[in-house]
Amino acid sequence: ILLPQEGALYVLRAFMAVTEMVDSQYYLPNDIGISALDCREACRLLSPKEQMYAHYLSRASWYGGLIVLIQTSPESANIYVLLQKMFCAQAPQQLEAVATAAGLSAEEYQAFLVYAAGLYANMGNYKSFGDTKFIPNLPKFKALVWESLAFKQSPGDMETLWGYCCELLYSLEDKQKQLGLGEKGISAYFSGNCCLEDAEFAQKFLDSKNLSAYNTRLFKTEIDGKRCYEVRLASSEVCCGKYEFEDSVFSVKRGDYAFLMEKVCQNLEKAKDYAANENQKRMLEEYIRSFTCGSVEAHKEGSRYWIKDKGPIVESYIGFIESYRDPFGSRGEFEGFVAVVNKAMSARFAQLVSSAEVLLPELPWPLAFEKDRFLKPDFTSLDVLTFAGSGIPAGINIPNYDDIRQTEGFKNVSLGNVLAVAYATQKDKLTFLEENDKDLYIKWKGPSFEVQVGLHELLGHGSGKLFVQDDKGKYNFDQTAVRNPETGELISSWYKGSETWDSKFSTIASSYEECRAECVGLYLCLNKQVLSIFGHEGEDAEEVVYVNWLNMVRAGLLGLEFYTPESKSWRQAHMQARFVILRVLLEAGEGLVGLRECTGADGRPDAVITLDRSKIYTVGKSAIQRFLCKLQVHKSTADVEGGRALYEGYSAVTADGTHNFLHLRETVLLRKEARKMFVQANTYIKGDAVELVEYEGSAAGLIQSFVERFPDDAEEVEAQLLQMTCMDSSCWCLESGR
Repeated sequence: ILLPQEGALYVLRAFMAVTEMVDSQYYLPNDIGISALDCREACRLLSPKEQMYAHYLSRASWYGGLIVLIQTSPESANIYVLLQKMFCAQAPQQLEAVATAAGLSAEEYQAFLVYAAGLYANMGNYKSFGDTKFIPNLPKFKALVWESLAFKQSPGDMETLWGYCCELLYSLEDKQKQLGLGEKGISAYFSGNCCLEDAEFAQKFLDSKNLSAYNTRLFKTEIDGKRCYEVRLASSEVCCGKYEFEDSVFSVKRGDYAFLMEKVCQNLEKAKDYAANENQKRMLEEYIRSFTCGSVEAHKEGSRYWIKDKGPIVESYIGFIESYRDPFGSRGEFEGFVAVVNKAMSARFAQLVSSAEVLLPELPWPLAFEKDRFLKPDFTSLDVLTFAGSGIPAGINIPNYDDIRQTEGFKNVSLGNVLAVAYATQKDKLTFLEENDKDLYIKWKGPSFEVQVGLHELLGHGSGKLFVQDDKGKYNFDQTAVRNPETGELISSWYKGSETWDSKFSTIASSYEECRAECVGLYLCLNKQVLSIFGHEGEDAEEVVYVNWLNMVRAGLLGLEFYTPESKSWRQAHMQARFVILRVLLEAGEGLVGLRECTGADGRPDAVITLDRSKIYTVGKSAIQRFLCKLQVHKSTADVEGGRALYEGYSAVTADGTHNFLHLRETVLLRKEARKMFVQANTYIKGDAVELVEYEGSAAGLIQSFVERFPDDAEEVEAQLLQMTCMDSSCWCLESGR
């Protein structure tokens, strides 16, 4: 921790040094797109009981969402509290006059607002999509803090807060530029002295105790020359157990994020009173049990009741869900969403579900590699009321527990009001396409993406069998008959005991699975029946296919933004997946996909990607068919070595070969457009009714929504966040010695 005067000098020097060398990827642009998610009509149609249910689920989600600050970086919670204190004392409009007095220009103050909005929207100072750090695009942050009303009211507290975060606020040391493990980046899932070998060793221990890593963090120390690991489980209860394992000691400690987990449980308990049926009540009871004692098994049980809750008007899911941001790929980030069903769009998805059993046999792997029985899931279009976490996706396939998905089922959701605003494109900002493709792309991107999301979630993530031998030696396949379609030999590997897809494929699991699901979407969108379900016939259907494939190859090029050459690592699972698909289609040859570098109209480096629509159904389909089969075979058979060799080979970004992808990456960064941020509403109880409060789609609106999010206990929440960060600080700084 630096003293305030030292911190000021550090920030000024750091900013001056950084501005000379940093490119735009570490700043959020002042004109970044910020849109409000419209949910008023959806909420208006809810009954009073449904509104209460949605309200308390939203409260649980928002409290839990604060956990992401702790999961993201050592400084995120400190910056969050600093901003909350400033904006709670003065709204963004009021603080503008203070900024002027502190010497900030209008552009600098806007940069401050955009940075604050970005911190709130990403629940930390690393982008949720790409895991790159972003820093304030202004040197006068400290001057604004010192002039603020919050500082004048509590100068000592604000000085201390500034001291906690001022160094890391601007730091762009190589390791701090992105999330990662060991030398590759920062991860708050692990102490600063942990490396990949520690993550693998801890996974081995967890597997031996039949413990899931989903709701854990790992902290390492050394006592008398012996490695000691602390596995922290998220729960409101606090207790600890010790275990000798090989040459090390493991402590399993419950009670991580205890204050926030208790808040989650309190609101889930209140939501129970307004549940629509027994499945919802039992679901919430199991979630409460999970979050109280740290049991992933209880969360899995809650997920089973969630699957059984067919066609609810208010849909929700909550817990440690996606493992994208764990560098090892096993730990889940907290996420909670509450949404209302869009009945018209859901009817189309229901048709797709009904057709699934006809469509699944079309996939390019033998019948033995498909699930024994397709468990028809719910597939609904939802308008989001609340999505708490680091970002908002367009669609979701959950739960992520493979043993449940394989034998009991899952649900798919498409987030309609997110799609409506997230993928709107302006022609003048549309990069890397030929002019004659741009109007077509703008017209059909939304409809084609809707088809892709539907196929990706339902038949992508919902397809394919894992071959398993359980603890009792029982197989879920005939090991004397099932053959590898690539070699013709009997399969020789499978999942054993407590092994899972995530634990086996670890660091590549998320991206590999996203790639498989994207390939399923590309492959099956060629099916006329699928296109008809979504209302596309004749020439319109062909345009949807063309733009869907064109969007994929363009996304593969855009994916280069999310590759870090220094560590040779990818920071975003979906974009790595799309780059891999681009490589596969380029390799197919015969002029299917073209990619050339050129000079843009502005004189700067540019690139153009093209797709020959006449070869999609021949060259393109064959290429995806072959690649998709390989992906599934490696996944089904737990063939980690073969799967890694295939996937990492196509993921490689080099200057060799036909295309200099390292050079193209520089062009992509030069012309990249910032990802949109979303402003979400708040709900409050007034008397016996729930009131919805919406905010304008701007940085100021996003900030105000967070200022008003915790009206009753903001100070307690902030104090607890600081306490949690303080408890972790020595572990995060073990390597650096700070």
